[in-house]
Amino acid sequence: MELVVFDLDGTLLNRKSEISDFTSETLRLLSEKDIAYTVATGRTLHGARRILDGHHFPLPQAYKNGVMIWDPESGQYSNGATLSPCELDNVVAACVDQRLTPFVFTMDDDQESTVYHPPLVSEVERQLVDSISLDEHKRIRSLHELPSDAVVTHVNAIGSSDAIKAVLRRVDDEQHLVAYSGIALEGEDWRWLDVHHSNASKGGAIESMKALLGFERVICFGDSDNDLSMFEAADEAYAPGNAKDKIKSAATAVIGHHDEDGIAHFLRERFDLEAQART
Repeated sequence: MELVVFDLDGTLLNRKSEISDFTSETLRLLSEKDIAYTVATGRTLHGARRILDGHHFPLPQAYKNGVMIWDPESGQYSNGATLSPCELDNVVAACVDQRLTPFVFTMDDDQESTVYHPPLVSEVERQLVDSISLDEHKRIRSLHELPSDAVVTHVNAIGSSDAIKAVLRRVDDEQHLVAYSGIALEGEDWRWLDVHHSNASKGGAIESMKALLGFERVICFGDSDNDLSMFEAADEAYAPGNAKDKIKSAATAVIGHHDEDGIAHFLRERFDLEAQART
């Protein structure tokens, strides 16, 4: 049996960060044909929930680039590697030195997450709050309230390209950390930053889900650097036309653009779904 795994932003989602009607119908057809699918994304669960709701994603899902796996059936997380207090201090200091607001995500004993951050310093950071659904988050606290024994899963930030690159250089010196960055606002010089422990990855997460669910093969879709580990772990890996050149080179094949339902068109042909489409 095969498990299909989607990255979200730049892959399954269009440029409006939505699942189009055509893609939604394709997911329904996959489900009716008993083809299993799930997501492995850099987003948090809160940042993906309103996107995935209503599109039938019943299987465990990987969030924050494999830092955690969430099971919709049980409502429980399983944690991957987390940041040590020293590693966290260094990431926060690197962000603050560049006048970036670090958003520190933790996992609490009751399986809920709390986000800690200092005061916002720019309007674009307020847009980040909206994009990762912090406005819907149950627990938001000031950074100075962060407990010394907090279980820190990852740190997010957003800012100018130069500021983000400066933080990336600092993180590169940390042996057990990995950082990803990408365009935050198309056509503008703003980038997002995601930092987590190097032992957590999308590749490791889908290996875990594959074993847990008993699948023999994995087919995955992704467009950015944080998808490379998933490409390496999968039996087939496909990059949309908008993907980075590095990702295209690592892919089994390059398919249609994410804003033209490229993944959905590929799936309909790959699994012969067109004949089942509703008229």
